[in-house]
Amino acid sequence: MMRIRASTLLLLAAVSVSADAQHKAEPLAEALGYPSDARLLIVHADDLGFSHSVNAATIKGFDAGLISSASLMVPCPWFPEIAAYAKSHPEADLGLHLTLTSERTFYRWGPVASKDKVPSLLDAYGYFHENWTEGTVIDPKEAEVEIRAQIDKAYAMGVRPTHLDSHQYRLFANGKALFETVLRVAREHRLPLLVARNWFAQWPYLEAELGPGDLVIDEALTIAPEVPPEKWAAFYTDALKRLRPGVTELLIHPGHDDEEMRAITRDRETWGAAWRQRDLTFFTSPEFRQLLQEQNIKLITWRELHKAVTERAGADGRRDEAIR
Repeated sequence: MMRIRASTLLLLAAVSVSADAQHKAEPLAEALGYPSDARLLIVHADDLGFSHSVNAATIKGFDAGLISSASLMVPCPWFPEIAAYAKSHPEADLGLHLTLTSERTFYRWGPVASKDKVPSLLDAYGYFHENWTEGTVIDPKEAEVEIRAQIDKAYAMGVRPTHLDSHQYRLFANGKALFETVLRVAREHRLPLLVARNWFAQWPYLEAELGPGDLVIDEALTIAPEVPPEKWAAFYTDALKRLRPGVTELLIHPGHDDEEMRAITRDRETWGAAWRQRDLTFFTSPEFRQLLQEQNIKLITWRELHKAVTERAGADGRRDEAIR
């Protein structure tokens, strides 16, 4: 559910990072016990809590062992259901999908924090803005209030997040001040924040703000709206065959094409009911399982990645980064 340039969403797009860049590729594979040329993949489901359909579909993917990670939208109506699941399944790799927009026309949500504390985040009706336009001015201090409120609520309801990321990439794609804010909060909570090297060319301030203790994966990829439904499986198959060595996160949006999801997303097809069903169908299929085996791609989680980097950092005498 992102509204950034379509060209940035192309799954096969690759952005090279210069050899003298500040954040050269860390041997994450070796930290996990794999050879340096291993292809490691986090299949990550976004938007848990968005609806019951999304929750049920993602749990199906977890049960199949083919979705390895996901993140929760705390402000959304179905967050309590997935929070209960997280509490009863502490082994599940679940992060927080920090949410500052409410992009659907007929299905809306607002802040966890008191509305009087975050006015720049709200539209005239008290919901999050549907979109951030050039005229939308977001106060980073108010964004921080809401980010902290979402994290606090998740912990209060029994969720123990393994990582943080951002709905629609808002906290990454909308300037240095917002990225500084979420990075500071992530460090304070000792949680890894999704940042990928293939973003650095488009958003150079990301690399400039990162330090040696920050976990950075190699690529974060997602499918583009331009891919026609009949080529969905072929597109993912080709992308996985082209997967580079290192750690890649593949962001997907599973859901059931049911009455609930069709009603919620009837304003537009992008990231809608049919889209989400296609993702669910592919990523729970025997064909996907076989492809992972044939390509020798290993599924990993944020939990094990963070643990391995923490242990390596401890061995090197660097600051503790353990998940609290």
